[in-house]
Amino acid sequence: MSWDLLILPFEFRFMLDAFLLGTIIAIPAALLSCFLVVKGWALIGDAVSHAVLPGIVLAYLIGVPLIIGAFLSGMCCVLASGYISAHSRIKPDTVMGVVFSSMFGLGLVLYGVAGGGLHLEHILFGNLLGVEQQDILLSLGVAILVTSGVMMKWKDLLAHSFDASHAHSTGLAVKPLYFGLLAGLSLTIISTLSATGLILAIGLMIAPGAIARLLVSRFSTMLIISSLLSLGVMFSGIHLSFFIDSAPAPTIILIFSIAFLIAFYIHSIRSRIRNEG
Repeated sequence: MSWDLLILPFEFRFMLDAFLLGTIIAIPAALLSCFLVVKGWALIGDAVSHAVLPGIVLAYLIGVPLIIGAFLSGMCCVLASGYISAHSRIKPDTVMGVVFSSMFGLGLVLYGVAGGGLHLEHILFGNLLGVEQQDILLSLGVAILVTSGVMMKWKDLLAHSFDASHAHSTGLAVKPLYFGLLAGLSLTIISTLSATGLILAIGLMIAPGAIARLLVSRFSTMLIISSLLSLGVMFSGIHLSFFIDSAPAPTIILIFSIAFLIAFYIHSIRSRIRNEG
């Protein structure tokens, strides 16, 4: 493939916008994925992404921007889950499963009430090649907020992720950390919703951290590897989708899947060498 052909996608404005947005959302999603993997919350991203559905449908019914409904719905779920978990003996993952599945069911019922005027395909798959400036600005604001928060509190968040009870005993304010992590997750998913869709948002919240976890043991290195990996996969997925005439989101997820298999193979070889040694 010639150099002129490789740089062909950069001659189109819609591709440049897609590359820009992909770069913006890759970092906060990768950082959060590390904490979710360590804490065992890998499927929480899936839960939150489905929980925003009723807010989206309600926003459509009353004629306000869908992103506002998604934000309010996601934050209500986060706050409700945190409150119930803090005032009951039920484990947080169980509470989240109940709350988020209930919200998704409510969203489907409301979708039926909406009469099919709202197309779920756009919500599920997004439109990365048709992003608008407001999508980029929204994602940029959320990315700066979430990335800054994670970088300032990553050690506290790590302590909370490994053992919340021990973190509390050392004097850490675990409740703000808990709500902050969930809020950051919700905001990141919502900011990527209109462009990437729920499917890619879920993948971004799981794959980078899972792959980095297989490759390195130090958490600080894990944050770096997951971020670089997320940037590389986002860039290569968008670039490849131009040439094979596919949607960027599933192409990116496919590359993440291949990267995970390679990382798993490397991890297996290392484990075998250690056991034999």
